[in-house]
Amino acid sequence: MSRWDELTGGTSGKDYAARFAALARSGKDMHGEARFCTALVPAGARVLDAGCGTGRVMIRLAELGYDCVGVDLDASMLAVAREHAPDLPWFQADLAEFEPRGLGVAADFDLVVAAGNIFPLLAAGTEAAVTGRLAAVLRPGGLLVAGFGLDEAHLPVPPGITLSEYDGHCAAAGLTLVDRFATWDADPYDGGGYAVSVHRR
Repeated sequence: MSRWDELTGGTSGKDYAARFAALARSGKDMHGEARFCTALVPAGARVLDAGCGTGRVMIRLAELGYDCVGVDLDASMLAVAREHAPDLPWFQADLAEFEPRGLGVAADFDLVVAAGNIFPLLAAGTEAAVTGRLAAVLRPGGLLVAGFGLDEAHLPVPPGITLSEYDGHCAAAGLTLVDRFATWDADPYDGGGYAVSVHRR
């Protein structure tokens, strides 16, 4: 069982969406992750939203002209995504076993984005497998972008992966670190409790 399932029971989709809708109504910018992605690859690029949740990031990228696929294990989150954007391709799958061709999806993504603390909320011990699966669906030169918390102040669960461990998994999967930031607004990383990492295949 993933840490996310342990935390939510796999039934939090509507509550999760409501929380972000309230933040949007308050005037908070909800598109930082999508904007970050648009600076990396041009419109029309193929993007995999790994751990897409309710689809907030992917729906915005699709609106901006990106060719997107969303994958998540939580059926309650995917139900919200499908309700908001029924014409987009949403798939329920475990990232540790993700095989796009089995879903009829080509494995030649320009960008894989894992936002929303995906790696710290995986099932313990699957981090290397997930990194390998995500690296394998990238075209040569493609990018993996992951943003996640590193301490209790930035996570709803105890920290489960360090940056050095994540970098090690990426290196083992044939990925090279390109850049690292402290936020999705591309603020320089200073060793704090949240990091956005960009790796290239």
